[in-house]
Amino acid sequence: MAGAYDANLPSVPDWLNKGDNAWQLTSATLVGLQSMPGLVILYASIVKKKWAVNSAFMALYAFAAVLLCWVLLCYKMAFGDELLPFWGKGGPAFDQGYLKGQAKIPETVRKFGNGTTEKEATMPYFPMATLVYFQFTFAAITTILVAGSVLGRMNIKAWMAFVPLWLIFSYTVGAYSLWGGGFLYHWGVIDYSGGYVIHLSSGVAGFVAAYWVGPRPQADRERFPPNNVLLMLAGAGLLWMGWSGFNGGAPYAANLTSSIAVLNTNLSAATSLLVWTCLDVIFFGKPSVIGAIQGMVTGLAGVTPGAGLIQTWAAIIIGIFSGSIPWASMMIIHKKSTLLQQVDDTLAVFYTHAVAGVLGGLLTGLFAHPDLCVLLLPVPNTNGAFYGGNGGKQFLKQLVGAAFITVWNVVSTTLILLAIKMFIPLRMAEEELGIGDDAAHGEEAYALWGDGEKFDATRHETQMQQFERDQEAAHPSYVHGARGVTIVL
Repeated sequence: MAGAYDANLPSVPDWLNKGDNAWQLTSATLVGLQSMPGLVILYASIVKKKWAVNSAFMALYAFAAVLLCWVLLCYKMAFGDELLPFWGKGGPAFDQGYLKGQAKIPETVRKFGNGTTEKEATMPYFPMATLVYFQFTFAAITTILVAGSVLGRMNIKAWMAFVPLWLIFSYTVGAYSLWGGGFLYHWGVIDYSGGYVIHLSSGVAGFVAAYWVGPRPQADRERFPPNNVLLMLAGAGLLWMGWSGFNGGAPYAANLTSSIAVLNTNLSAATSLLVWTCLDVIFFGKPSVIGAIQGMVTGLAGVTPGAGLIQTWAAIIIGIFSGSIPWASMMIIHKKSTLLQQVDDTLAVFYTHAVAGVLGGLLTGLFAHPDLCVLLLPVPNTNGAFYGGNGGKQFLKQLVGAAFITVWNVVSTTLILLAIKMFIPLRMAEEELGIGDDAAHGEEAYALWGDGEKFDATRHETQMQQFERDQEAAHPSYVHGARGVTIVL
């Protein structure tokens, strides 16, 4: 009888490591839970009641649409053979022969100047199907994060067109350049698990999208309270716990790096949350749940670029900076900048993800430990500036990588939205903005009337009369009387 880790053909080939495969599938599931239902719940509860359904649906739609596009075309654009130094050749990834084979990222092979191989291509010990799904969950959450900047006013039809176009022309470029064997990967820019590919790109793209879509109505900008704080905490909890798969799965193995990454990830998040909360108490006199969640997110985004490559004390330092610098950019710089105030970034995605992502990438350029880098990174002799050697160059590489992702997302997001605008309005009509979910979807989150929705007396009167007629027909003794109470919030 075969042992637990022995080959058992044909279902268990000799290259398949069951432990790595189990951890990778678990990590993929954890990252998927961050989006569905994590961000679906968080978005639905953190917005004004009249936008709960619309906000949740934008996240739900993006999750489904990205998966279909991913297997049809986009996976190979991000992790396939080279088309351009920053882009792979697109193609389907659903053939059973392809998905049963050992996972491989072909363009990650490194060669010396004479053409001989310096480092073989990345080939994890699990099937290609596992890698395809794992990377899909990253693509999905990145797109959903972009939605956070345009909640409460973007035309849902425009969003439905935006999701596949942005995935194809923006996300895949960053993923291939930094992870799939593109020019930034081979140059040695460090992005352990998405500080640039995910957080910087979503923050910049969201900010640009918020500019082109336009602001929410003034009443919503001035008062936009969450409709369910406790449910908001549930969504945030899924986001935090799912990050163990986010950063723990990045090494493609259940190894030393994944363990260090999980510890550093949670420690940075906790530190950042506490720093943000303390700043709220110092400057505003009381802590807030929304502030704590923002601090949690910035701590998670800040540590992501180097979670498995830094020492644990450095994770605490990154948590301190992630809880303070994004706080200052949101609470101080934003309020003093006329330009920043003109852009209505609903959930402050630019500050919590773009600012935190760049900050984490630069701090990784300082704190990346050489002994940890050698366990994972493709370029030899890589380390942060604090450890001498090539550390100064590494910090400059981090700057260049951030600049490339920023510029590409500004240009690509702008062109995509302008193209969509030629056929579909980017923003809802003013009348729809006054109504909210009922106008956009014909549905409402709660069986309560108020909070800006318009009450159609004629429609409701007709329904009541029909109900009474039905009751009289079924029960001749039915007596007209009080049938309930309408609560105006």
